[in-house]
Amino acid sequence: MKKFLFAASLFLAGLVGLQAQTQIKPGIGVNMTNITGEGTDASGQVGWQIGGSVAFGEKFYVEPGLFYQTSSVEYFTSTSSPVTDLTYSGLRIPVAVGLDVLGNADSFAGLRVFGGASGLIVTGTSSEFYDKDEIESPQWGVFAGAGLDIAIFYLDLSYQWSLSNVQKDIDQIDLGKSKGIFITAGLRF
Repeated sequence: MKKFLFAASLFLAGLVGLQAQTQIKPGIGVNMTNITGEGTDASGQVGWQIGGSVAFGEKFYVEPGLFYQTSSVEYFTSTSSPVTDLTYSGLRIPVAVGLDVLGNADSFAGLRVFGGASGLIVTGTSSEFYDKDEIESPQWGVFAGAGLDIAIFYLDLSYQWSLSNVQKDIDQIDLGKSKGIFITAGLRF
């Protein structure tokens, strides 16, 4: 966590001197992920993320970001008791390309649409059955979403489809790929 905060601080500090068409957007949010594995009765759980992004441009923009994220998966046997609860965390690096549909970066209020790709570098797990080396890293995904801007506040809602399996070894149990909703709120400067 200390490494993440240090990296995020350097990332944001390096961008302070950029031109006026740049927005720095720290944010916090929740993610609700599910998995697509076959042969398992599994479900995703609610996780969270914290970090920030930087938007470059006015009407059309590019927005790379860096977020610390947790995700959780629980799967069951026929006795309806959980076999394990796998919670893993990592650094999510999304890169979005967007369009301001109403307003622009300097408007009081605006509506945006965006899409892009992301990678999740797994940094740890909190499970007695899985360790960090058994979780696929990086996990690649694509996403699409919309955002609402009001004054210095923003709210983003996006849906992500994973392109990578959750775990590396799928011989015994295949958790499959994740998919989920990300809701992030924060400030824009």
